[in-house]
Amino acid sequence: MDQLSSLIKGKFGKDLITLGTIDSTNTFAMELAEGGATHGTVVIADRQTSGKGRLGRAWLSPAGVNIYMSLILRPFVRPEDATLLTVIAAISCARALRDITRLPISVKWPNDLMIAERKAGGILVEIKSIGRKIVFAVVGIGINVNSDRNDFPPVLTGSATSLKIETSREQPRNLLIAGILNEIERWYDAFSGGKKKLLLDEWRNLSSTIGKTVTIKAGDEVLIGTAEDIDTSGMLLLKLPSGNIKTIHTGDLTILG
Repeated sequence: MDQLSSLIKGKFGKDLITLGTIDSTNTFAMELAEGGATHGTVVIADRQTSGKGRLGRAWLSPAGVNIYMSLILRPFVRPEDATLLTVIAAISCARALRDITRLPISVKWPNDLMIAERKAGGILVEIKSIGRKIVFAVVGIGINVNSDRNDFPPVLTGSATSLKIETSREQPRNLLIAGILNEIERWYDAFSGGKKKLLLDEWRNLSSTIGKTVTIKAGDEVLIGTAEDIDTSGMLLLKLPSGNIKTIHTGDLTILG
C-alpha cells in the first residue's frame, strides 16, 4: 500500500482500502458510501468472488493478477449527466494505460476498454440519487492486467485479452492503478470546471465506435445503424437506415464494421 500511495498525486485514493478477497468492490464501496465514506475513497481487492459487469453480467476476477477497484464520488452532477462519469472513467483508463503500456487502447461505447477487437477492461458506474440530486456514485473499474490466455474460459478466448498478453510481459499493477486515479482526478476536475466539451472531444479521439456500423440490443429491441456521435450527456447518437437519429441511453453494442 505504501508504494501505491506514493504514486498517487492527488486526493483520489488518499483514502485507500485494500482487501484480499471480497464479493465485489462496487458492492463494498456502495456500503461504505452509505456510511459516509468521503469523496475520493478507493477500494481495491486482490480477488472478487462476485465481480459485477454491466447488464447484470459477472466479471471474471482471478486472484493476484488484475485490477479490481472502485472509486467513491460525491459529484455535483444532474442525474441525466451521470453517464459522463463513465466517460470520465473511460478516457482516464485509456489514457493511463496508453501512457504506461504504449498499447493502442480505445473506448467502445459505453464502457469497454479495447485493444483492437478484444476487451481488456470495463467500467461500471452505480449511483444513489434522491430526486434530482445524486448523493454519491461508485465508479467500478476492472482491468485485465496480467491474466494469461488460459485464465479465460473458452467462451471468452476470442473476445478478451490482457495487457500482459498484448505486450508479452507483466505489467505493474500499482503504477497502472495510480495512473488511472491521477487521470480520473484530472478529467473530473476539468469537467467540474465547466470543460465538458474538452471531455467529450477526448472521448471521441479515443473512440472505437464513432463512424462504425453497429447493432444495439436494448431489452427486446434490436437496432442497426451508424454510430454518429455522442451527445452532451454521453448518450450515443445512432443514425438509422431511414436517416433518422435515435438517442441511445443504454444497450449492448456490437461493432459490425
